[in-house]
Amino acid sequence: MARGEFAARKLEDDRQKWKWKNPKYKRKTLRMRDKHNLLEGSPQGRGIVTEKRGVTAKQPNSGVRKCVRVQLIKNGKQLTALAPGDGAIKHIDEHDEVIVEGIGGAQGGPKGDLWGVKYRVTHVNNQALEMLRSGRKEKIKR
Repeated sequence: MARGEFAARKLEDDRQKWKWKNPKYKRKTLRMRDKHNLLEGSPQGRGIVTEKRGVTAKQPNSGVRKCVRVQLIKNGKQLTALAPGDGAIKHIDEHDEVIVEGIGGAQGGPKGDLWGVKYRVTHVNNQALEMLRSGRKEKIKR
């Protein structure tokens, strides 16, 4: 490293260059989280249910978690979203319009024992899924 009286420019240039070796700096600066995210940086996304499916929990848990396959309207990409709560899957049918959001795992990843499920369903046909589950509202037929 330069140490002279007039070495400030060289030190600044080197610092600028070596910053890019830091993976956290590089990912943050290039906005990789937003580019990799299927929702493209937005907190929620609207989509159409293409199929219902059960996802098995990873070890040491066992059980089939009820999920749905959703095709997003904004970009046409498909994702798997969890239907949270007991009996929630009964209120979701194929071709329903749903709103999905991140499930809240570490660094935008999956939460708990679900492999690759990073999203959850919050609304079905503009009705809150929790209201449908508890029986306070009825689903609108489309």
